[in-house]
Amino acid sequence: MFSVKKNVLQTVALLKAYGVKQIVLSPGSRNAPLMQTFSQDAFFECHTIVDERNAAFYALGIIQALQQPVAICCTSGSALLNYAPAVSEAYYQQLPLIVVSADRSPEWIGQMDGQTLPQAGVFGSLSKKSVHLPEINNETDEWFCNRLINEALIACTANASGPVHINIPLYEPLFDYSEESLPEVRKIDYARPRKSVEISSFVEKWHKLPKRLIIVGQLFQTPELTELLEGLAEKTDCIVFTENLSNSVSPSFISNFDALLYTISEKEKESFSPDLVITLGGHIVSKRLKHFIRQHKPKNHWHLTESGEVVDLFQSLTDLVETEAIEFFSKLSSEVQDNTEKPFFDLWKNTSLLIPEPKEDIPFSDISVTGDFLKVMPKNSVLHLANSSTVRNVQLFQLDKSIKVYCNRGVNGIESTLPSVIGFASVYKDPVYLIIGDLSFFYGLNALWNIQHIKNLRILLINNGGGGIFHLLPGLNKAASLKEYVSAEHTTQAKDWALAAGLKYLHAENRNDLKESLKAFIDTKTDQSVLVEVSTNMEISKKAFQEYYHNLKTII
Repeated sequence: MFSVKKNVLQTVALLKAYGVKQIVLSPGSRNAPLMQTFSQDAFFECHTIVDERNAAFYALGIIQALQQPVAICCTSGSALLNYAPAVSEAYYQQLPLIVVSADRSPEWIGQMDGQTLPQAGVFGSLSKKSVHLPEINNETDEWFCNRLINEALIACTANASGPVHINIPLYEPLFDYSEESLPEVRKIDYARPRKSVEISSFVEKWHKLPKRLIIVGQLFQTPELTELLEGLAEKTDCIVFTENLSNSVSPSFISNFDALLYTISEKEKESFSPDLVITLGGHIVSKRLKHFIRQHKPKNHWHLTESGEVVDLFQSLTDLVETEAIEFFSKLSSEVQDNTEKPFFDLWKNTSLLIPEPKEDIPFSDISVTGDFLKVMPKNSVLHLANSSTVRNVQLFQLDKSIKVYCNRGVNGIESTLPSVIGFASVYKDPVYLIIGDLSFFYGLNALWNIQHIKNLRILLINNGGGGIFHLLPGLNKAASLKEYVSAEHTTQAKDWALAAGLKYLHAENRNDLKESLKAFIDTKTDQSVLVEVSTNMEISKKAFQEYYHNLKTII
């Protein structure tokens, strides 16, 4: 049986019509009619997460796993504001998150009534569309309500995907669940336009700009795109930069460009600077690359985008190309001339080949632990990375092309990682690996609550006792406030929390311990989620990182 609230029925029926199956619910009384109606229809798969902040990030993990829209549902008041960090991440990572919030009747907002605040449009510019539904009393109200929900659900995936907000004021009484079925509702079909560009002008510019660089930002794994870019790199004088988050691996690409840029002098950088930069995908981790291109501005910068939003990351944008990357590169590849000589490609590639990965004999440290795990991680694995040091340390190693890599780089918050990977694991059948630092892990501890049913989670916690990355920042690393306040140094261990969450807990303090722990960590027959906590020394880890980069200078 369903709620009799007609705006609730319209919302739930339309989400079903749009195929939104995954619903993440956070308990409350004001949204109880919504929870009743979602949970009593077998079409929906409902997840219960009490903490709204973690619930929203949990939903982002499901979106990443399924690449489909997911709805989250909360009660009124500050519960909705706890969604804000994940809404911002969804906006900048272009993930289709649907926020459904229950609200009080409007006459009581701001009147000292319980659990009230102005909810309509609360996410501002971080939401692609925000609608405030009417209470339905007549046919016009019903048409209006239906139209608003359609507008929000269309906006969620039109052009580039992103978060939308449906706010539902609910008058008391709330708990009449006597409706026997969902109503027949009008779904407005949206014909997604095919965005195509005339390629001839770009081909002409390509031929006039011989030093060409394609930078691939964060993307889901797309083999067709990788193949197109690989073809361009092989037949033309063009280099392709990828990071692990690009999910695009080829021997023809360069992924260690950040370390390479560290080794070359300012004078040498002139030879390495491109005439043409083409960017696609989401965020780029490397600050060194951003600085390099801003200091050596190309004559042309083309940014490929489906959203049409201006993104001038390198302060040199000349062409905003609103199209799908696959179509653009398919056309470009078929029109541009082959190059028998490739001096720009050879310069970058030959230098790149001189850059080694961190050696196996480096001291036991954050980097050595990361490398030891990556060497034994099974092919075709899913790997989630925390922000800050973790995502940068993994970039020092070449991953197999079968590995799918995920990280919340939209706004780079450390609070997002643990709940997102748990959400991902909840709808994924194979092991899901996570590398995370101690501050990120302990920040997200609420995510471990009630996850005993998840058996495929593999957490590698590198605990160096604080925020190690802050010790590497020039200027900050000598500040009196560093250890106690900025780096938040501590002696906390994860064992008790891990056991309380039903995880198998293993601990390593040296390479031999780690080697044994990793055997259990990658064992696919283990019918239990596993956490391996590795205790490293922050000072040793800092020196290992610095010495790796220092040694590069002696090689190039």
